[in-house]
Parts: sequence; structure tokens; C-alpha cells
Amino acid sequence: MTTEPLPPAGLRARRFRPAEQGVVLLLAAAATVSVLVAVGIVFTLVEEGAGFWGSVSPWDFFTGTEWFPVDRVYGVLPLLSASVTIAVLAAIVAVPIGIGSAIYLSEYAGERTRRIVKPILELLAGMPTIVLGFFALESVTPALQDIGILGRDQLYNALSAGIVVGLLIVPLIASLSEDAFRAVPAAMREGAYGLGATRRVVATRIVFPAALSGVMASIVLALSRAIGETMAVTLAAGTQPNFTADPTEPMQTITAVIVAVSKGEATRGTELYESIFAIGLVLFAVTMLINIAAVALVRRFRTVYL
Repeated sequence: MTTEPLPPAGLRARRFRPAEQGVVLLLAAAATVSVLVAVGIVFTLVEEGAGFWGSVSPWDFFTGTEWFPVDRVYGVLPLLSASVTIAVLAAIVAVPIGIGSAIYLSEYAGERTRRIVKPILELLAGMPTIVLGFFALESVTPALQDIGILGRDQLYNALSAGIVVGLLIVPLIASLSEDAFRAVPAAMREGAYGLGATRRVVATRIVFPAALSGVMASIVLALSRAIGETMAVTLAAGTQPNFTADPTEPMQTITAVIVAVSKGEATRGTELYESIFAIGLVLFAVTMLINIAAVALVRRFRTVYL
């Protein structure tokens, strides 16, 4: 019979301190609550949408290219494609600006400049999204009309929505990426400078690859934020379900449909009301897939400094 060695007396004494046990229990409770909230959300979506699946074919729902609840036509592809299209447009806008801002703040800006610029940049994250929606209608769309991308009578479009959502997620990418850049050990920079590297080479070939896991995490987090945006896309992209890849056309996202139905278009218990839980479950699944991809990417590119 073998017995495991006992830990040192000092460790045994610390393990059973009431204060430390209380902290451990609080942390465990916080983690448990997070898991339970996620499970509760999924349970609510499945339970409330159960009646919808009893009257609508799941195959027609997931493969349908039209969304006309009045005719009992529920195809989620136009809504899903609109959400993904606007998120991709937002990423095209936000990733270069966000990463460029992060490199500037981390590698070029002085401490005084950083203290001024970074809070101003982060103001975008706290701006009400409905304000950005009106900004898209009153400024972005007219500008696109002036340069000929949009027609004069074309008010709602996915391109304007993608641009303003991109501006909305710039602070997420910039702030998190800048933190990742600053976490790279100074010794790596000093070694590169000692070999005669310029600041541009250090920033792009030393710091950026070393912080790639943090940069990827910031981009995926921003995409999750973009795909779940509601008010800005509702105002800028319109409320017309449209299964198209043309960003100059009006579109309606999943979140826009949920807002439209929730604010009074359908009463509780109706098929239309239950449909928002079905598309909500789709949105939850897409967001979960994005986060799973984020974890995989972070593990793939993660760099540990000792």
C-alpha cells in the first residue's frame, strides 16, 4: 500500500485559512454564475422557440433565402448573410485603423501623447450606437452618394452600416492590441535596435509577430461585437431582408429583426414571436463559433515569455 506524500506544513496551514477559503469560494461562485448564465440563455432560447420548430421545417429555416413572416416564409440566410456581411465590412475598416493606432501608441508615441490619444480613441467605444446610426444616415451615406458609390435615392445600405460599426469596434482592437504590444519584453526591442534595426522593422517584424496572439484575440472579440450590433445597423442598413452580397443594397440583420419583432410587431406566443428565439439561437451559435475560433487562434500563435 502506497501513500502520497503530504505537502509541507506551511502549505497545509495556508490551505485551510478561512479568509483564503472565502476568496476561493467567491471566485468559484463567479465562474459558476458565468456558466449558469450561458446555460440559462441557451435553455431560454430553446424552450421559447420549441413551438416554432413544431410548425416550421428546420431545413426550410436554415436553407431558405427569403424571410417573409406574413406569408409564413422563414428563411434565415438573408438575415445571417446580412449580419456576416456587415461584420466583415466592419473588420475591413477597423483592423487596419485599430492595429495602426496600436502600433503608433506602443512604438512611436511619447508617454504624454499616449495619455491624450488613447482616452480619446476609447470614447468611440462608449458612444451610443444609435448616434452612430444617425451619423451613417446623415454623413456617411451622403458622402458615398457624392463619390458615386450609392445612388441619390439609395438611403439604406450595408456599406454605411459596416463603416460605422467598424468605427465602433476600432477602440477594442486598438486598446487590446496596444496592451499586447506593450507586453512584449523590452529586451526584444533592445536586441533588435542593437543589431541596427529601424523602428519600423522592430514594430512590424519583432513586436507584431510576438504579440500576434493578443492581436488575433482583439480582432475576434471585435468581430463578436460587430455581429451582435443592433441600433446602428437597424438605422443604417434598413429593415428589408435581402439575400445578396452587394453591400450597397439594403439589408436586415438578425438583431434588427429581433428589435422589430420585440417592440410590438408580434404578441407573445405567436409564430412570429417564437421565430426571434430561433434566430437568436442562430446568432448565439455563430458567436460561440467565433469565440471557439478565437481560442484556437490564440493557442496557435500564443507566445510565452519567461
